[in-house]
Amino acid sequence: MNKPVLHIFRNTPFGRETLLQSAYFCRRLQLPLSVYLPQYERFLFYFDPDVVQVDLDASYLVDPESAEDHIREILAFHQVDYQLVEPKGKSASDLPDLPTHFSFMTCPRSMSDDTRKIALGHIGSKVRRIVQAAAFPIYLPAPVFKPWTRLSVLYGGSDNAAGALRLALEINRICNAPLQLFSQGGRSELEQCLHQQGFTTGQIQSFDWQFLEAGDISHQLYALPHDGLVMLGAYGKGRVRATLFGSTMEKVQSGLPNSLMVVGPHSHWVTDHLKA
Repeated sequence: MNKPVLHIFRNTPFGRETLLQSAYFCRRLQLPLSVYLPQYERFLFYFDPDVVQVDLDASYLVDPESAEDHIREILAFHQVDYQLVEPKGKSASDLPDLPTHFSFMTCPRSMSDDTRKIALGHIGSKVRRIVQAAAFPIYLPAPVFKPWTRLSVLYGGSDNAAGALRLALEINRICNAPLQLFSQGGRSELEQCLHQQGFTTGQIQSFDWQFLEAGDISHQLYALPHDGLVMLGAYGKGRVRATLFGSTMEKVQSGLPNSLMVVGPHSHWVTDHLKA
């Protein structure tokens, strides 16, 4: 895990907070940062096999003259190495093609949709598309800079949830952030899922595993620590379903002020294990 983190810069106060989140994330994981400074309101990702067009709102093009100075000031203060992203080409005169060889991507929850919906607990449709297609996990930071000091993994038995757990174990190895597992349901059933997904008995026994009460997940979110980076799989059947197109993901992200790390179905944290 040494590829840079991709950040799409928005030269506004909320954009500053998001860049602070990316800087903190990169510093904790000892990763470089790649910052894309948009010149147009849309760009393309060529994933294999999907193509995702992201349509930005006008706030991403605010005051371009000061944007690079603001990036430099924020990242110099936090001592994070960065480079500006250059498009690989253009599919049209105003449609640049961005590279996709990154470890992670930072995405505000809205990205290209009506920002008023943030308060209603919605995730932008283009952010969903990126999660669905990308080979890297998606970091959904809290709207205002909020450091995380521990890892809170929602595990419901799916392969994508297992991918989130594998990623959490790697982050734990790098930055020694305490890791807790949160589940609903029977422990023996979920332990069997973990064994089938390649986790050893020693690993499973070492987990700090918290079991939430059955019922609506939104009523159980208070159990997750306020300073945790919440990690989950975007798709997959399980007692904690964590599906980006269902109600659970919306309840988690709208009910918590925490930053989220979402592992999609094509993330290498899932696919590398399934190919093995």
